[in-house]
Amino acid sequence: MNQFLEDMAQGPRIIIITGHFGSGKTEVSVSLAYALAAMRGEGHPNVKNIALCDLDVENPYFRSRELTETMGEAGIRVYSDPYHGQNGSELQTLDPAILAPVQDPDCHVIMDTGGNNTGAMILNQFRKHFGADYRMLYIANKNRPGTDTPEKVLAEIEAIQYSTGLVMSGIISNSHFIRETTAEDVLEGAAFAKRISKISGLPLLCSTCSENLVDEVRKADPTLEIFPVGMYMRQTYLDKKV
Repeated sequence: MNQFLEDMAQGPRIIIITGHFGSGKTEVSVSLAYALAAMRGEGHPNVKNIALCDLDVENPYFRSRELTETMGEAGIRVYSDPYHGQNGSELQTLDPAILAPVQDPDCHVIMDTGGNNTGAMILNQFRKHFGADYRMLYIANKNRPGTDTPEKVLAEIEAIQYSTGLVMSGIISNSHFIRETTAEDVLEGAAFAKRISKISGLPLLCSTCSENLVDEVRKADPTLEIFPVGMYMRQTYLDKKV
């Protein structure tokens, strides 16, 4: 059993993903949505409806809404701007229908926010609907220039909390070099995140890595909670032919 996923299934049901620009928030959000959908398919009693809300109005090039069709086939509802990008533009506005899953007690909601505290500020318009039924997670990536020291990460966590009025619940280590990532990179990222956890008091919930690295990472550190992530966005971004 993956304890991280079991915890996500148990609730709180609103899962807010925050972090630095380029930290990997979208890949983690999409992978989590697919993982919850798989748990539902296996009959998990706590996972019923699943929604992914693309709240990133800052970065028009790396958007989870690009997977609306394929995620829909997995039973995941994707919410973004009112036109879902179908008009070819990048409107800096959100579909009011996002409130539907937020207010649905039977729906797990993953909120993929924009980078830094400025991207997370959009949560202010939904905050009053969360109550206590949310958890806000920080994606820690030591390989980004803006978050390569614990001090920078702690300052950003504080800024996100201040800008949103919400409380951070935990940390996910997502240090990687895309396809060049090694097990050593994952372990170094986890060690970095553990330092942040010790200083901040926030729990390190898991470390991410691609499926092909899971066995090697577990062999090196059997105590590390691992969440396998895909590269769902790469086909629509880095591998896109222009």
